[in-house]
Formats: sequence, C-alpha cells, structure tokens
Amino acid sequence: MVKLAKYLYVVKLDADPEKEKQFNEWYNKEHIPALLKVPGVISASRFVSLEGTPKYIAIYELDNPNVRTSEAWKKAVEMTPRPKDVTIQNLTRNLYERIYP
Repeated sequence: MVKLAKYLYVVKLDADPEKEKQFNEWYNKEHIPALLKVPGVISASRFVSLEGTPKYIAIYELDNPNVRTSEAWKKAVEMTPRPKDVTIQNLTRNLYERIYP
C-alpha cells in the first residue's frame, strides 16, 4: 500500500536561463538527494512548466509540518548550497496539509 503524505512542501521558481543546466544538475544531483535523507521526507519530485510561470516546481511529501524546520533539513540545505553564479527569481514556498482523502 502506498503511503499518502499528510503534508506537501511546494517550491516554485524561475532560474537564470543562461545557467539552467547547472541549476538543474545541482538540484537533481545534490539538493534533492540530501533532502531525501532527512527524516520525515517521504518523496521529492520536480516538474518544469509547459506553459506559464514560474518555470520550475519541486514538491516534497512530508510526514509532518515541522520537517522543513528541523535541524536535519537545515543541515541538508547548508550542505548543498546553490552554486553562487546561479540566480533564481519568483521564488515561492508553500506548505499544504492534505484534506482529502
């Protein structure tokens, strides 16, 4: 049986078009793998918009709403800093709680 996450942490953003390859490699190969090791993170997925903005979205399924403020999460973020020459714009972060089913 697949476990349904009670919480979603959603990050939306645009990356510098000239540095998108570098941004995506960092996000996919460093940042997400580190966050997936944090207790309480069930899964992580990324998507690219086919229309509209922001262009990128990352969706993290969490066991509880405090995962993203935990020491383990903070440490994972600190261990995987975004490359200095990669800039992002239109950043939004939202935490959602499942209401159905």
